[in-house]
Amino acid sequence: MHYHAAMDLSRFPRRRYTPFATPLEFLPNFSRALAASCPGGRGPRIWIKRDDMLGLFPGGNKTRKLEFLVADALAQGADTLVTCGAPQSNHCRITLAAAVKEGLKCRFVIEERVPGSYDVDASGNNFMFRLMGVEKINVVPGGSNMAAEMQKMADEVVREGRKAYIIPGGGSNAIGGLGYVACAQELQQQLFEQGVAIDRVVVGSGSSGTHGGMVAGFLGNNIRIPITGIGVSRDLADQQPLVLKEAQAVLDLLGVAIKVKPEDVQCVGGYWQPKYSVPNARMVEAVQMLARTEGIPLDPVYTGKIMAGLIGMAREGALKPDENVLFLHTGGLPSLHAYESVVLGDGKDLPA
Repeated sequence: MHYHAAMDLSRFPRRRYTPFATPLEFLPNFSRALAASCPGGRGPRIWIKRDDMLGLFPGGNKTRKLEFLVADALAQGADTLVTCGAPQSNHCRITLAAAVKEGLKCRFVIEERVPGSYDVDASGNNFMFRLMGVEKINVVPGGSNMAAEMQKMADEVVREGRKAYIIPGGGSNAIGGLGYVACAQELQQQLFEQGVAIDRVVVGSGSSGTHGGMVAGFLGNNIRIPITGIGVSRDLADQQPLVLKEAQAVLDLLGVAIKVKPEDVQCVGGYWQPKYSVPNARMVEAVQMLARTEGIPLDPVYTGKIMAGLIGMAREGALKPDENVLFLHTGGLPSLHAYESVVLGDGKDLPA
């Protein structure tokens, strides 16, 4: 594969919400605790990229996508952002934070994937929605056509004489994916400056903007480190095509002549069940383990299940002892507060 000079992000409008590179840290205590639970007492060395410390309080992977999406919205003269998510959506909260910062209004379509789960008075992100002044929320049943529902909301904005800009769920489209090409470039520079050799990157794989954007960034910048995506809502057969499509869309937008191949997209399932956002025992173990060894919080819906995947892979030998593995921490802190009793429990009453 050749290096492609076309990975030039400066051609796209961008708002900067994080005036620094997010920290790249070694996790010595966590690595020791993980090794102790692996066969023979040996395990991989775990590093973390702190994308939970990105700008737009309190950080998270959607911030990188919104740098490009909001810049596009402003370039089009929009005054209102419309997006969608589940009841405790981190993406909705960070989109709202960006809107407030830019002097835009913001509206959400919330998909109740678990019936009756949306509570306007809930803690966590729902509290943040109200604190930061979301203009309007429409709640629709699980399985609704979210694109159509957002279009309806956007039409409403237009009828009021304003201009809406629709951001897809998770900010996952080609423009949003540019944020994770930028992350790949930032990481490449950090590894070079800190003299760190990473053997594998572990990311969450959901709406696929982060995973797909990283794959595009690694391919386009000739970063030969395998990326393993841990599914938060789908297993390999359903997830891989989404990530492949997203990575290809990002490369096409950049005008890079690379075809993404199935082997470029590694997805691992089995850690998100019984359902998206529904807690399981392995997630609880992962959240407690990182908090109690390194003082870093994970969230129950995304990073907790992703870290459970990393732990599981280490224990079954899919991650080799002494391999340097980088965990991309994509944030999600406020939703942790909506699940306090669950993550402090022993997990015994939860699905495995």
